Amino acid sequence: MNIKQWTLAGIVFVVGGLLTGNPAYGQAQGTPPATTPAASDKSKSPAAVAPLTMDAEQPPVSADEDAAMKVFRDAPQTDVAKKLKLGEDFLQKYPQSRYRAEVYSWQVKGYMSAGQIDKMADAGEKELALAPNDAQTLAIMGSMLPRSMPNSMTEEQKQKLLAEAEADSKKALDSVSTLSKPAGVTDEQFSAAKNQIQAMAYSGLGLVAFRRSKYADAIPSLEQSAKLDPNPDPVNYFLLGVCNEKASHFEDAIAAFTKCAAIPNSLQATCKSGIDEAKKLSATQLSVPK
Repeated sequence: MNIKQWTLAGIVFVVGGLLTGNPAYGQAQGTPPATTPAASDKSKSPAAVAPLTMDAEQPPVSADEDAAMKVFRDAPQTDVAKKLKLGEDFLQKYPQSRYRAEVYSWQVKGYMSAGQIDKMADAGEKELALAPNDAQTLAIMGSMLPRSMPNSMTEEQKQKLLAEAEADSKKALDSVSTLSKPAGVTDEQFSAAKNQIQAMAYSGLGLVAFRRSKYADAIPSLEQSAKLDPNPDPVNYFLLGVCNEKASHFEDAIAAFTKCAAIPNSLQATCKSGIDEAKKLSATQLSVPK
């Protein structure tokens, strides 16, 4: 199955500061936000800086580390390769940095965009160990891992991954309600960002049910994902078409395949074929004597 990846552009607003690098992020995780003291503010001693860490001992404040973090933050969101390299170099040099959760969080999105799912999963696990309620990372992990299950996995491995994806998606939905709107963000922007997170989480739940061949169970989650997604995902419509067809909801399958085919994507031809197949099955159903 040719499954589209969630693009970085689709969540660039969230990447730009809704959940990371601002006080709301630290508060949502129950951890003080990482702060960089101004050079001219001599009243702030190292002990006054609130590090973002789960270590028993806080790492010392480093001017070089702060400078390196500023370079990382200032790198353009659109230059994914450059920002990923800066993040990798930063973590290699400062493996216990008080900023590492922020870097991991961005890596999750960057590796997802680059299609490096193994690295995405590794960064996600490390970030969630530090910030277990990060709704965005939970939603990405919950939606992406079921999309990219390798055929080489054993059945036991597949079921374990699906269980983890289901748990992450549910926790993401629970965590969205705890997010605080950062200063300078409009209500419309905040709502759109939360909708994007929820859309990914519901997509994850739908994909888990689909992978388990529970097609009727997948339909409500996929419908909710399509409803919430600011940029409709043709994959959700394709899966909705398949699930409705499997559940003998042929008219709904036709509608879903039609929406998929209307969006420029690699599944257009497949969805057009799905329309024809669903129409044939619908006609056959109607011709069967009651």
